[in-house]
Amino acid sequence: MTITAILVLAAGTYAFRLAGPLLRARLAKAHGGEAALPPRLAEVLSTAATVLLVALIATSSLTDAGSFAGIALPAGVLAGGVLAWRKAPFVVVVVAAAVVAAGLRALGVP
Repeated sequence: MTITAILVLAAGTYAFRLAGPLLRARLAKAHGGEAALPPRLAEVLSTAATVLLVALIATSSLTDAGSFAGIALPAGVLAGGVLAWRKAPFVVVVVAAAVVAAGLRALGVP
């Protein structure tokens, strides 16, 4: 049973990864070009990717088990986001986010 689940998930992951380049090529051909997408379509796809990433960040940083996660977790994510925006090294970003969240929780902030 476990090996079947692993194989199904692996096949699904591969299919999702393969769908990206295939969809891009199909959209480019549909609009008359082989290599590049029309500027408007490229802008829409870029915006859609950004919106999906922001939604993922919001749901993973603001909720925990279906309810509000408290202030400490979003504060840690915010601290990490600011450091990443300022181009701090990745290790510094992760450690600072963890320290902020853990520090607030140690102080009793939910």
